[in-house]
Amino acid sequence: MKAIIVGGGIGGLTTALMLRARGIDCELFEQSDTIRELGVGINTLPHAIRELAGLGLLDRLDAAAIRTDELYYLNRHGQEVWREPRGLGAGHDVPQFSVHRGRLQGVIHRAVEERLGAGAIHTGCRLGAFAQHEGAVIAHFFDRTGAHVKTAQGDVLVGADGIHSRVREMLFPDEGPPCWNGLMLWRGARDWPAFLTGNSMIVAGGLHAKVVVYPIAEGSSPASRLTNWAVLVKVGENNATPPRREDWSRLGKREELMPHVDRFKVPYVDVRGLIAATPEFYEYPCCDRDPLPYWTWGRVTLLGDAAHPMYPVGSNGASQAILDARALADSLAHAEHPRQALLAYEQKRLPMTADIVRSNRRGGPEGVIDAVEQLAPDGFTDIEKVLSHAQREAIVRGYASKAGFAAPMLGLAAVRA
Repeated sequence: MKAIIVGGGIGGLTTALMLRARGIDCELFEQSDTIRELGVGINTLPHAIRELAGLGLLDRLDAAAIRTDELYYLNRHGQEVWREPRGLGAGHDVPQFSVHRGRLQGVIHRAVEERLGAGAIHTGCRLGAFAQHEGAVIAHFFDRTGAHVKTAQGDVLVGADGIHSRVREMLFPDEGPPCWNGLMLWRGARDWPAFLTGNSMIVAGGLHAKVVVYPIAEGSSPASRLTNWAVLVKVGENNATPPRREDWSRLGKREELMPHVDRFKVPYVDVRGLIAATPEFYEYPCCDRDPLPYWTWGRVTLLGDAAHPMYPVGSNGASQAILDARALADSLAHAEHPRQALLAYEQKRLPMTADIVRSNRRGGPEGVIDAVEQLAPDGFTDIEKVLSHAQREAIVRGYASKAGFAAPMLGLAAVRA
């Protein structure tokens, strides 16, 4: 058995490790000339960390990330809507990590090079075409000038090439561009004094305007952390054309961002000071795609953002890609035929991820803030008179169950490399 993986992001790299752990050969092709550590901060949830821990990466993640131990949901006035422990404190057997996206990718990338060898990763290779027959799938790759550079043959081809997936485009040529809901996201990170426990995460404001703050690494002193911040504001209409292509490395403009920052009051941390002191930050139009009717065509399937790009709500983008990788590797290891394996993988993962995509459009677990702000737009004196604890819990816990990180649902045994 051999797999061709298209895309060198978190999903594609994790798939390579999962396949290696099951004795399945693979080659990975990335269109960029190098696998760059892009992005700013993300959260990876316990159900995904459990899979990476099973691959022997927990100590490396601890060295690169922060173990998030509590989460605050606030309204835009800074009043507490919901608070809960996270990771080990919530009863999971593995942590929740807040980490720089590039550092997480780097940890997985280095493990792939160590275990598969650097020759298993090919950069500067853009998928141009593939063909499949009864016995194999053949893929042709080209460089940025259009010159043919590689031809690969395998039993399956996995499109893990992101929201602008070439594989998805070839399977669904009439789909069109991603969907933009009018939300613009600005993100940055800065060494800053630690707040609350030093491992706390704050989300303030609802889906149409929010600010998120959490540490992603140790700081320059014991009293500081590399602190990630994000501001998400609705600046356009639903289904409009994004003002700029989604790009993790596009620099933001301070004059566009700062007027929005004054909409929030956040206790515990000087958010305005943090953002003003960040020399460079990035912008990203929040886009997703409608769930697909299927991911698999013969020996070809999709994974991660190529299969189910979703709004950055509920800390689920990278986490779901990691879960995809586990499910796909299990299916390939246990099925009698590659086609059967890809269909079994799709049947397991497509319905759940489609639900998450739709839920994230409604705000995901952070929808509890929207519910409170809708009922009490000017704030409140008693949260229980606005929305009871049971009602708030139903919103937050319902999403955790849907996304698969409620503690009772963590039942898969890890497969070690």
